[in-house]
Amino acid sequence: MSTIERGRPVVGTTPRTPVGRTSEVNTVATPAVQPSAGRANAVVDGFESGKAKGTATVAGVFTAPAGSKDKVYDGKLVGAGGQTFEPGTPLSDVPAFTPKNNPNATATVIYTNGMRTDLAKQTKELQALADTTGMRTIGIHNSTEGTVSDLFQAVKDKLGKGTNPAVDTLADTVYNELKAGRDVHLIGYSQGGLITSRALSDVARRLRIEDGMSKEQVQQTMSKLNVETFAAAACTYPDGPNYVHYINNRDAVPTLFGLGGKGWSPADLLRHAGKDAKVHYFSEDTVFSGAHSLVDTYLSHRVPFEQARTGQF
Repeated sequence: MSTIERGRPVVGTTPRTPVGRTSEVNTVATPAVQPSAGRANAVVDGFESGKAKGTATVAGVFTAPAGSKDKVYDGKLVGAGGQTFEPGTPLSDVPAFTPKNNPNATATVIYTNGMRTDLAKQTKELQALADTTGMRTIGIHNSTEGTVSDLFQAVKDKLGKGTNPAVDTLADTVYNELKAGRDVHLIGYSQGGLITSRALSDVARRLRIEDGMSKEQVQQTMSKLNVETFAAAACTYPDGPNYVHYINNRDAVPTLFGLGGKGWSPADLLRHAGKDAKVHYFSEDTVFSGAHSLVDTYLSHRVPFEQARTGQF
């Protein structure tokens, strides 16, 4: 079986345990999950719903040495309370953030954060996403080493060069879910949208090269993906997934480096939102007053995914 060469480690070369379904809607049968000590709640949608913090010892828990910088969490899975887990940990073993008004939510979304976001800040964003979407949320951490280092990494992501642990973790997770026949719901913000684009392109290549799928088969397989981006810095996305993109016309990140603002420009010839993507443009605040804010600006414009897919914003 051939491998994918991109100037960085091949995605998914180490077998990972398939993980749980993350669709916002529809319920399907889920694989059995082996009980463990302290497991007090049922598994729903392939994830353990409402597991109390600290009630079970879970393989894959990552504990950073005292005084560690945010870099040690790069590419780690993030669960409720800011707990971190090694890549490849079954998502059923990662306690999710739950909506404050719906602690029994079953659908789950996987969220990748943007630049200059440490673990503590992503934890707050994960709770805000849970409260806004009504879904359980689990994070993939895109660590920060400061503005300059983060920008340099984003440039490499744009070029598809170098390694990015968050890309690898997201690509492996999505690939394993698709191979298991399960739906996945993703959200990417700012550089997290760029990471999402790169990871999805990796998955598409892997399905085509390693699994021998045709272009049409790849797109059909990836149609199980629901993807939302907010202020994303990516300007191209592979066909297949169901996309909804949110762009603030007054936000420089998506308008200059992403899909652009409302209205045609020559740069649109180099942009591709994904086949049948829905793009919602709005205008709010300025670059100096929160135009790029996920929680304060973008989430206030978010509507339920199925509604957005019909163009009703």
